[in-house]
Amino acid sequence: MCLGIPGRVTEIYEAGGIRMGKVDFAGITKEVCLAYVPEIQLGDYTIVHVGFAITQLDEESARESLELFTEMGRLNEELNPEEAELAASFPPPRCGARPVKYLDEFRDPELAASMFAEIRAITTRPWAIMEVCGGQTHSIIRNGIDQLLPPEIELIHGPGCPVCVTPLEMIDKALVIAGVPNVIFCSFGDMLRVPGSEKDLFRIKSEGGDVRIVYSPLDAVKIAQVNPTREVVFFAIGFETTAPANAMAAHLAAQLELKNFSLLVSHVLVPPAISAIMESPVCRVQAFLAAGHVCSVMGTEEYRPLVEKYHVPIVVTGFEPLDVLEGIRRTVLQLEGGRAELDNAYARAVRPEGNLPARQMLGDVFEVTDRGWRGIGVIPQSGWRLAEHYRTFDAELRFDVGEIRTQESALCKSGEVLQGLLKPNQCPAFGKECTPRTPLGATMVSTEGACAAYYQYGRFTAASDHSIPLYS
Repeated sequence: MCLGIPGRVTEIYEAGGIRMGKVDFAGITKEVCLAYVPEIQLGDYTIVHVGFAITQLDEESARESLELFTEMGRLNEELNPEEAELAASFPPPRCGARPVKYLDEFRDPELAASMFAEIRAITTRPWAIMEVCGGQTHSIIRNGIDQLLPPEIELIHGPGCPVCVTPLEMIDKALVIAGVPNVIFCSFGDMLRVPGSEKDLFRIKSEGGDVRIVYSPLDAVKIAQVNPTREVVFFAIGFETTAPANAMAAHLAAQLELKNFSLLVSHVLVPPAISAIMESPVCRVQAFLAAGHVCSVMGTEEYRPLVEKYHVPIVVTGFEPLDVLEGIRRTVLQLEGGRAELDNAYARAVRPEGNLPARQMLGDVFEVTDRGWRGIGVIPQSGWRLAEHYRTFDAELRFDVGEIRTQESALCKSGEVLQGLLKPNQCPAFGKECTPRTPLGATMVSTEGACAAYYQYGRFTAASDHSIPLYS
């Protein structure tokens, strides 16, 4: 759910005082909120995330991205989450996706070959680079990028999957609320199979709870409008990419004076996580590939202090294979040259200032707070909660679940995976006790989780991975 899908705007209209429209995604048409992209006109292409347009994109780039999503089988999964999640609730017993094995399978094999050749030519010593975005991780594993790079380059999978870093106690709070009679609990589809201490949201649903998968948080607002006698709760998780959509839901609920709508908020922020990684006594990460879609909302400038403080290159990168390769190429050039700079390799979708209307809404609805990260712990000032004037929509307060505490499974090593301490196939439970059918942790559940990527594309042994240790 951390990715954005490009589509073409075919209609623009007002609905309830909000700029809305219809967007065509290679034959699939969805209603999309256009409030954060006032410059968008009919026929333009935009990147859409959870029902909200977040930035404009040129036609050629949009078409290439749509083709890639179709090849990966992700288009229906992102646009029809209820149907996709129902299928995912009965996963195959063994991985079935075919990874890319040869350079000629890249969209532009000559360009890919030249980029790999340049990276090999400029690399003279070992470098450890962390990709932040879960979408980048899946692109790397599916396309075998890490195996085609020179052995000196180690790609470390970072904590960039929003589902994966949602703490266990927040999952348990969701389970308690979803089990309350008269509650309609709405969530993105990824969250329904994430295991809590004893069960997941699918189990609550099977036991009679009214748990619904929605495409956008505005769908949950509509459900609250048509069910005035019931409490409607939306599970508002995610990084900065998802937060504007959830902020708009709270803003609209306040405008409509909805008394039966609330949000269970677990938003996290990327820059404080980078600080926590760099300040870890065992960290040897030397550069970061920043998440392009996060930066399309927040811009790039909030990463500059990190570059200066830790003297570490940060390159903003997309998720497509050639985007990732370009990000790696630029990063290695900096490392080999002894430079540490902020670089935007995804300029077609990311502006330095980000999305100003979205950032303004975020500043009104949310305030920064300490936030727990699953498998990592509490990172100071690393999340958002509802601001004081929106606190009436806080589901934790409304249902009095703030004091729930939990204990992670000793068998699950997803915490070490999220911190880059282990590769998924180095976990003793991977592919045995822990599979998509019987997941122990969120990293095996989410479509952006590193464990799910390794399982899906057949990375069951560490034999083909680099032997360079992640941490000294």
